[in-house]
Amino acid sequence: MNWRIVGGCFLVVGATTNQFAAPFESPLTRQPTENPLRWYEFASDASASQTVRIQTPTDAPSGEFNLTMPNLEVDTDAALDRFITITAIPGRSGEEEAVAQKITELVRAAGVADRRIVFDGADKRTRIPGTCGNLIISLPGGGRGPRTLLSAHMDTVPICVGSQPVIDGDQVRSSAPTGLGADDRSGCCAILTAILERMRRGDENFPPAVISFLVQEEIGLEGARHLDVSQVGQVDRAFNFDGGTVEKMTIGAIGGERMTIKLNGIPAHAGVAPEKGASTIVMAARAIADLDARGWLGRVEQDGKFGTSNVGVISGGEATNVITPETHLRAEARSHDPEMRSRIVAEIRAAFEKAAAEVTNDEGACGSLEFDSHVDYEAFRLPDDHPSILAASKAIRMIGREPFGEVSNGGVDANWLFRHGIEAVTLGCGQRNIHTADETLMIPDYLDACRIATWLITEGADGDSRRTA
Repeated sequence: MNWRIVGGCFLVVGATTNQFAAPFESPLTRQPTENPLRWYEFASDASASQTVRIQTPTDAPSGEFNLTMPNLEVDTDAALDRFITITAIPGRSGEEEAVAQKITELVRAAGVADRRIVFDGADKRTRIPGTCGNLIISLPGGGRGPRTLLSAHMDTVPICVGSQPVIDGDQVRSSAPTGLGADDRSGCCAILTAILERMRRGDENFPPAVISFLVQEEIGLEGARHLDVSQVGQVDRAFNFDGGTVEKMTIGAIGGERMTIKLNGIPAHAGVAPEKGASTIVMAARAIADLDARGWLGRVEQDGKFGTSNVGVISGGEATNVITPETHLRAEARSHDPEMRSRIVAEIRAAFEKAAAEVTNDEGACGSLEFDSHVDYEAFRLPDDHPSILAASKAIRMIGREPFGEVSNGGVDANWLFRHGIEAVTLGCGQRNIHTADETLMIPDYLDACRIATWLITEGADGDSRRTA
């Protein structure tokens, strides 16, 4: 197929409008690209016999060029059916095996060899025992180009167990009083669609790719944290499909640390001799009030540095007539600055140590503190010219949307992927109101995520993202 530039327009000879407009909603304006091509405009009212006009700058040179349009189409009905089927499978954190088995069944049926499908045993290393580890699928390909990773997590939060997905207009919701589970079954199914489309077109025609379906994301990124990187291999570009709009690229994320706190006091009868006791509830109350008064709880801004903290769980006591001898708390601290996060943790510890020492009984005996913290994920930020960002930007523009970057204040699997040397940009799939009974999936967004994932490991897998990124 050829085009000729005449009078500032490409005149495309021997092409039907559908050949150009099928992957998009016409009319559609392409985003800015390198000269001489500025943007494409596909006429929605052109018949099959009409010439399709593609606008260019008036100073564009005349001549003939080969026209190769990107293949962004996927089987949308199959992609949507796939989402509904897989989202209906229960799979809270640590119980992802049935989801993994369904994914494995589908990729095997598409022609992926058994030796290319492995579990990495992460469930033996996570904080809670799981039913399976991370599912890793290798697509060796046969073309030259960078090796691309696509990833998503298989688990959902508990409110999504029992989800019954139904189509409702341009969205999917659960007909049961549960969350939908689009976080992150939509990411899994977008990637699964990409795998099946690549296999249909011929894996040997594209550069190598590797897929990681991760476990236990919702309870602290445990699957990504304990990923067996040796099973993944060298990765040149990486794309993590998770929450948000299709246009959003999460190019960095905050670091988070969690704390477990145990206060030990002195029991006494609350009615007969309360003065003989040292209440751990009083200790906790004093520590929390002190932190709040000094600006170390909630949104934290100290000495020009920023972060957040929260005491989210408190449990203690079994009877009202006993001075509480033991109280357990769980807290967290976050910051894009690791030093600031560590300082917040230190302030929280100091406040509880001080409160435990100051609450005494009538004999001067005080309480004690047991304190433990662990880093859930470290902060990271990809440079604007990172190959993953450039490729993601190009893919988003090719479906008619304008990409934008964001640094998240929540943790994502990409935090731990980054620690493993895998530098991933996180892309959305159209999930809305996640972790609630009102969760929905916007179907147009999800299908665009399927197109993006497919392009990244097929036509867009050669790594040349400079012209339109």
